[in-house]
Amino acid sequence: MKLTNTSCSNAKPKDKTYKMADGGGMYLEITPSGGKLWRLKYRFGGKEKLLSLGKYPQTTLLKARSERERLKLILSQGLDPSESRKAEKREIALNAENTFEAVAREWHKNKKDTWSERHAVTNLHRMQTDIFPALGSRPINNITAPDVLAVLRKIEERGAHDIAKRAGQVIGQVFRYGIVTGRCTYNPAGELRGALKTSTKTHYASIKPDELPTLLIVLDKNDARLYRHTVLAIKLLSLTFVRTSELIEATWSEIDFKYKQWNIPAERMKMKRPHIVPLAPQAIAILEELKEMVGNSKWIFPSQIGHAKHMSNNTILKALERMGYKGRMTGHGFRALARTTIREKMRYAPDIIERQLAHKASGALGEAYDRTEFIEDRAKMMQEWADYLDGVPS
Repeated sequence: MKLTNTSCSNAKPKDKTYKMADGGGMYLEITPSGGKLWRLKYRFGGKEKLLSLGKYPQTTLLKARSERERLKLILSQGLDPSESRKAEKREIALNAENTFEAVAREWHKNKKDTWSERHAVTNLHRMQTDIFPALGSRPINNITAPDVLAVLRKIEERGAHDIAKRAGQVIGQVFRYGIVTGRCTYNPAGELRGALKTSTKTHYASIKPDELPTLLIVLDKNDARLYRHTVLAIKLLSLTFVRTSELIEATWSEIDFKYKQWNIPAERMKMKRPHIVPLAPQAIAILEELKEMVGNSKWIFPSQIGHAKHMSNNTILKALERMGYKGRMTGHGFRALARTTIREKMRYAPDIIERQLAHKASGALGEAYDRTEFIEDRAKMMQEWADYLDGVPS
């Protein structure tokens, strides 16, 4: 007679273990201590074998019967249910080790030594914010192209088209790493070509050369009541037209006062190539004032909160906004401003200007990069640019 929930529930322990059969090789085993275990007896390869189907009542009669039928179906296909279950457990364990997040963090750990600290932090933040919540706990080998697209669409919905594109690139790199390390077999991100919205490329806001005098006057008057430290950062940025990150992360060890040069190491440059910035006396004077202000800090522009960190990336942008230049000027805008003005007003050759901007030349010339290329012309240009800035305010 087949078992019922009532008969299973009412079964009492005895002096010895006994069985209550349900048919098809399945029975409920009741131990002297009162434990109730589902068992399945079957034959494979001429041998009798036994499988556990779970404890009662955690595993109900209905669930036990369902598992019995599933295992008997495996048996009918000429497979051993016991070995099949072991394979399932191995796959579950493997998937637990090979979730997207586990593989992504391993990829990030292996790559971060080749990146700048900022790039490593940005990549990890992007994954933690936009990718892991949706894909992190999923076995990497079970993630499909539609799964990835859903993640990127969610980013697009908030208007962050560029971030969606970069997130897709990061996901693709994680899958490529997963493939070469044997954790997955294909890259679903590679199937999304053309599926994402394209955004119109915008340039960093920058004022026109004829607006420069007013900006410098506003900076000198400092009605915005900026910290002197911040005013000097903007002045040095205008004199050197480096990238904002290159300025705020600068350390005193990079400054050569004797030869009047700022030597930025390759790991801090966008193109991963060392760069020299010739320093005019005006720039040296700013650095000397800063040296007195910051004391023993290794940073030229330490944070106002504490000298253990450098100035925030938004400090200069927010300062320009307080000066009345919101949406009109950015720290990066000084690069475009210098390039245009030096070309139009001072008539310097584009190659000299571009090399000082640390832009990579096209073709073989770009591969044969020399940080000292045009160094004498660049030093002369930087001096003329500093003198030009001195003569602009009226």
